[in-house]
Amino acid sequence: MDDEATNGRDLGTRSTENGRPRGRLADEVHDTLLRQLMSSRFVPDSRVTIDALARELGVSQTPIRDALNRMEADGLVVRVPNAGYRIPPLITRERFDDMLEIRLLLEPAAARRAAERATTAQVSELRRLLEEMAQLEEGDGPATYGAFGLRDAAFHDLVARSAGNRLVREALGRLHTHVHLFRLVYDTQVTYLAMGEHDEILAGIAARDPDEAAYAMRRHILLSGDRFRPLFDDAPLADAPRVGA
Repeated sequence: MDDEATNGRDLGTRSTENGRPRGRLADEVHDTLLRQLMSSRFVPDSRVTIDALARELGVSQTPIRDALNRMEADGLVVRVPNAGYRIPPLITRERFDDMLEIRLLLEPAAARRAAERATTAQVSELRRLLEEMAQLEEGDGPATYGAFGLRDAAFHDLVARSAGNRLVREALGRLHTHVHLFRLVYDTQVTYLAMGEHDEILAGIAARDPDEAAYAMRRHILLSGDRFRPLFDDAPLADAPRVGA
């Protein structure tokens, strides 16, 4: 947590020194809070207050408020009248299965289109994201795990963007799949296994092979489901698992 707090203070300092616009600072605070959310820094059902976060991250309340408002709109935090915000419970087994079904319908098709339509710059950006994830894989700790999760989400979002269908990208974005999955458990094995699968997706897209890209994406989603599903096996269907959070 000290690393996260230090990063936040640096953000505030750089904003002053470099004349960074308030919106840019809010984006960076938003990413910091997402990393914390995915790294078990925030416990489900726990209270989050704006003034405490502002002190912790060394910034004013305004970018904290802006970031939390965005997260509330995305369903990632819940506003509590006169009491700040609260972290929502983990997803249920039913929600997990629904997300998996939607991903299987949309993401392989998006990967197929990406193999046909991705620009050279987009392929290079996908490769850069994987290189950053590989570097993070060598690190340790919840902060690194959360940072990996953000890039994992960015990789999948870029595949969808490369496909050229805005509605598909928006539909997948509203799921916030990676935020919910990374909240379920802190396990570096998740990052290790995902890396090879991401490589196969990129290989299909870079080779302009729609069938291979779609197959690799479908396989990745199914294997990801296999990794997370055991978390629910011993829990009631109506309850979210409490593993690692």
